[in-house]
Amino acid sequence: MLTREGKPVPTHAAPPPAAPADPTHSAPALFRRVFAGLLLAVLVAVVAPPAQGRAAGPGVVCPPGQNDCSVWDDDPGTPGDPGGGDGPGSPNSPGATPKCQWNGKPLPCYDPDLGWFDNGSGCYYKVAEPQPEAPEGQVWYAQTCNGGVLGSTTNVLLNGPPPGFGTPPDPEELARRALASISLLPPRTSVAPRRSVGPGLVGLPVWMWASTGRSYFGPLHASASDRGLTVTITAEVEQIVWNMGNGKKVPCSGPGTPYKANGPKAGKPSPTCGYDGYPKAGTYRVSATTFWNVRWEGGGRSGNIPQTRTSGVIDIQINELQVVTR
Repeated sequence: MLTREGKPVPTHAAPPPAAPADPTHSAPALFRRVFAGLLLAVLVAVVAPPAQGRAAGPGVVCPPGQNDCSVWDDDPGTPGDPGGGDGPGSPNSPGATPKCQWNGKPLPCYDPDLGWFDNGSGCYYKVAEPQPEAPEGQVWYAQTCNGGVLGSTTNVLLNGPPPGFGTPPDPEELARRALASISLLPPRTSVAPRRSVGPGLVGLPVWMWASTGRSYFGPLHASASDRGLTVTITAEVEQIVWNMGNGKKVPCSGPGTPYKANGPKAGKPSPTCGYDGYPKAGTYRVSATTFWNVRWEGGGRSGNIPQTRTSGVIDIQINELQVVTR
């Protein structure tokens, strides 16, 4: 039930006697104030968490160096961001292209069994042991091509080391290895109102929030080591950007505040992450994108690897406010 001046007013009570018209308040504005608390108290969307993450479906491409690109389906949502993300860094950018790759697949630039990788030839090279007899100034190398497919190793005689041979561990590559060992999950989103519960009204505030937790917002920590070099990473969400489905995007600095129908803020704008209201009636598809920054340090160097994760889509139905006059 709504409250007025501290006194309960049953929602089924008969309407009070008509008061003298107030020239400073229009009928639509009055009805919006009265119905705001009631409608938002009813139209609350809470997404039940699935039991566990699911593997990426068809058409989902994992960022280089990241082996976990699961997409949560927020029932009844659809994976993906219909309008594209927007926020710090390049939208949906996994960061710089890996230094070593074959046919688009990122590879370690050094493998303890295969040696060093050469992007030009797509082969790993390691000094052959034992070393067959070779002309002066030339060296036999064990060459494993096709991106290091085991079983295709042959010995080749070269006048000098191939490109990249003998280089020390690359700190950024180790940072990407560390990143691949953790899961940066897409946001699990909720809104009030929500179409599956009931329609909202033009001009009423919308609340948006996402599940908290380190896998959704960080910070997450990991490290990777190679040949005496260790690189540590810290991954944390810098911003979450909500695509409201009408061309508007709302940035928030945190996961937002869950809506409570009986809370002190019921019927009012969200204190942390909300939208003022849709100006027109219609069905809007809402999604959210988290913008992660992965900070790495090691070997006297440091850097950043931006990452993004996008939620499923939630539909909001917005109706016109109907005013009855006599």
